[in-house]
Amino acid sequence: MNYNNSNSSSIPKDIILLAVRVFVGFAMLSHGYPKLQMLLAGGKIEFFDFLGMGPQITLILTVLAEFVCSILLILGLFTRVSLGFLIFTMVIAGFVVHGADPFEKREMSLIYLAVYLLLMVMGAGKISVDHMIERRKRASDW
Repeated sequence: MNYNNSNSSSIPKDIILLAVRVFVGFAMLSHGYPKLQMLLAGGKIEFFDFLGMGPQITLILTVLAEFVCSILLILGLFTRVSLGFLIFTMVIAGFVVHGADPFEKREMSLIYLAVYLLLMVMGAGKISVDHMIERRKRASDW
């Protein structure tokens, strides 16, 4: 199937984009949820402070990316904005937090980074809330 032809069906591409968004989104939720629990636990927070703003602020921003933005990614809502936060988080994880570690310690964050970059270029696809919003905007001549 030729996906470059604008007349060809993009259904397989959109199904694959949906599958990747959902899989990667839920996979990242498994990293973000424990951090959310740590944040809500109320105890002393010990977390990598890469911004110099304190471990609590850094943890809040990480939860925003890994938990909230992953949910938005799954839905395909504000996809590229969410991916911006996720990309930034994976750059920090891969090159700062684990920068001196061996590759196998950095590998997971770099794989996430690669998938997020791919999704940033490809977009959410037609099976997304973003696409539904865009279609309604065009239909109502906003």
